[in-house]
Amino acid sequence: MTVFGKLRRALLTPNVKETTMAVRGFHVKNDTGRDLLETVGKSFLDGFAEAAEARTVQDVVAPLADVPVRFRGFAYEGAGMAFAIRDATGLGRGLTRAFLEGPGQPHIYMAYVGVGWAMARLPRPLWRGLYAPDPLLRWLVLDGYGFHQAYFQTSRYVFEQYRHTNFPWPSGGPGWYADRVIDQGVGRAMWFVGGADPQLVARMIDRFAEDRRADLYAGAGLAATYAGAAGEDELRDFRERAGQYRPELAQGCAFAAAARVKADLLMPHNSLATQVFCGTTPQEASDITDVTLEQPGTAPAGTTVRPGTPEYELWRQRIAGQFVALGRC
Repeated sequence: MTVFGKLRRALLTPNVKETTMAVRGFHVKNDTGRDLLETVGKSFLDGFAEAAEARTVQDVVAPLADVPVRFRGFAYEGAGMAFAIRDATGLGRGLTRAFLEGPGQPHIYMAYVGVGWAMARLPRPLWRGLYAPDPLLRWLVLDGYGFHQAYFQTSRYVFEQYRHTNFPWPSGGPGWYADRVIDQGVGRAMWFVGGADPQLVARMIDRFAEDRRADLYAGAGLAATYAGAAGEDELRDFRERAGQYRPELAQGCAFAAAARVKADLLMPHNSLATQVFCGTTPQEASDITDVTLEQPGTAPAGTTVRPGTPEYELWRQRIAGQFVALGRC
């Protein structure tokens, strides 16, 4: 690594203390849950630091391979953030593209979410420098943005329930849907804010306006599946508390399963969550995301779709609808 690389690493990488539960003021359910969720944050920053220092995207492959399987996806998410920041600020050129098309491809969902973290740290004029070319997956950038805001501006986004109105990215909108995807990221962050305590997370979600809860439960279901930190009884309780939003909970769970399957990062806690939320194995849940992806432009029968609804949302609805049709919700 070069001297300039080490300097970038030192200047760009946030202090790991910023991800501790004590500093963030998040709920601590128990020591095990705290340690696991803090390791997620540390792994994210490890990936960020490697990408901040790297001369090429290939330089991150070996160090990220040393990250334990359970946490490796978070390291790739952090790397995606760092490469996006470098490109947008002129500290790199074409790094995000090379990452998405190269070593980040198996972790493509997490990489796009990482770009959203970068968006949250960049001034709005620099957003034009963010590389997110896939018209379907680019919505994950806003999921990452929402997660970041709820994680670092918890009072405003979670407890004061701040809501965006016609968010200005991506260009051409629709802004009303961008607001919804940000909520999906907020819901995902709430799993961390609530310390993976399903009862607390459900209570926090249920304080939000009713028309926001479906997206929040979907995000929380994704985090509960991908990150874990809850036992079977806790997950079943969360499913019960989700009530009418169980299809969205299953959809978020399926997204997490697909991300783990495609990156070959499956862990026992992923299987537990998919069994509870979806009534399937992670592979079966991932297969449902693939099958429904091959039905563009359609929504589940009987569903009322707002004009201009992006394909990403139709895909999410088809996934949720499939679990309903199978009697899993």
